[in-house]
Amino acid sequence: MAANTATRVLFDEPGPRGRTRILISTVVAVVLVVLLVSGAVWQFAVHGQLAAYKWQFFTYSAIVRALIVDGIGNTFLATGVAAVVAFPLGLVLALGRLSKQPALSRVSTAWIEFFRSMPMILVVYAFLLALPRFGLVLPVFWMLVVPMILVSSASTAEVFRAGIKAVDKGQWEAAQSLGMGPGLVLTHVVLPQAFRIVLPNLLTGLVSLLKDSTLGYVVSYGELMQQGKELVAYYHYMIQTYLVIALIYVLINWLLTRLASYLQVRMGTRRVAAAPVVVDLEPAQ
Repeated sequence: MAANTATRVLFDEPGPRGRTRILISTVVAVVLVVLLVSGAVWQFAVHGQLAAYKWQFFTYSAIVRALIVDGIGNTFLATGVAAVVAFPLGLVLALGRLSKQPALSRVSTAWIEFFRSMPMILVVYAFLLALPRFGLVLPVFWMLVVPMILVSSASTAEVFRAGIKAVDKGQWEAAQSLGMGPGLVLTHVVLPQAFRIVLPNLLTGLVSLLKDSTLGYVVSYGELMQQGKELVAYYHYMIQTYLVIALIYVLINWLLTRLASYLQVRMGTRRVAAAPVVVDLEPAQ
């Protein structure tokens, strides 16, 4: 149920013809990807890039530590800190944009629209090159994480706003008929339902944050891509290094996608069981 609601909020659900076109496009895309990967593997084999000695260095403890411990650890740290700040900030901005206070609504809207339109890399360069000229110099970690927070909070705010507006107005009316004030209605009735609706999209936002962390190379923050860059400079095995890094990102994103699907099913089950409770309390007309 949560999945269907989220689908209706974010885009129109495709009809039979649309689903057929999507299926055909998917099959064609899969075939093209298989052909592309097969061709790449063949080219690697022809040029000796699959030779065992060019992959053996991944068994060195220093390499494992650089990629797994330092690279993935720093990537998760930047992504986690950005998410912990950006997601609550996005909720605040969404509530501000929906506020009936004109000044608060305008400020929140300006923040959202400005940072939604800004490329992430441009914000990173602003913290790296422009702001230090005005005396604002941040540590390397925050030169990456603060831009991630600013950009992600704007997009997350729109996700929350769509989720809040997707909650049926009858829920508001039923809760108010019980004597609940606007604050209680929002925190106890609307936000829990909105959160269940947007949860899969929040995890998608987490995947986007994970990808944005690859811009750590701009500020020389030691995330996974930066560690790979340093390994390439030292060992000169560029193809092997970046292929392994790509596989690591694919695995992480696949795990996050599986987690999103699992939570979507769990939240959908709870919503089916819990939603009628509020609606049933509405007095008969």
